[in-house]
Amino acid sequence: MKKNLLIIVFGILTTLNYAQEKIDTKTEKVWRVNFLNPAIELEMPVSNKATFSASLGIGYGAPYDEISVSPYNEFLYSFNPFLDLQYKRFYNFKKRKAKNLNTENNSGNFVSLRFLTRGNTIESNYIRSSNFDFAFGPTWGIQRKYGKNFHLLFDIGPQYYFDTNGNGGFWPIMLQLNLGFNLKKK
Repeated sequence: MKKNLLIIVFGILTTLNYAQEKIDTKTEKVWRVNFLNPAIELEMPVSNKATFSASLGIGYGAPYDEISVSPYNEFLYSFNPFLDLQYKRFYNFKKRKAKNLNTENNSGNFVSLRFLTRGNTIESNYIRSSNFDFAFGPTWGIQRKYGKNFHLLFDIGPQYYFDTNGNGGFWPIMLQLNLGFNLKKK
């Protein structure tokens, strides 16, 4: 009888320990403030390994060949309001957990589908063919939490871009670098 009870207790503890490990690797809802391209971001869980993020802000943008014209031969810039939507699928939570690495605030490597739209120009040294343009494409990236709440995100991938006038093209590298802070949970 004692042997059976010991086996049952051991089984329950093992199951609880395994369940706790699974809970630690789930995605989380996170509010962020990004300051490299100033924005407010909300990342929400879609599943245990996937999130959807929406970011709204004002940031730097470079010209796209088919939808912008520049009279200058220098560094080109544009500051515009933007909306950045991204579906992220994390693929290394278990590996990070096995190595005792942090997975808090969705720290991990991911593949994603990203959609970015820019609005009316605030300041620019080139001319856009339309007040609105759009870009989308797949990316690969990393996202990390350092310290109590510092956030780093880097991702890269090809993109297709177009404007509201029907102009568009393909650019082989869409690059994103975000630095900011995860807002504390209540």
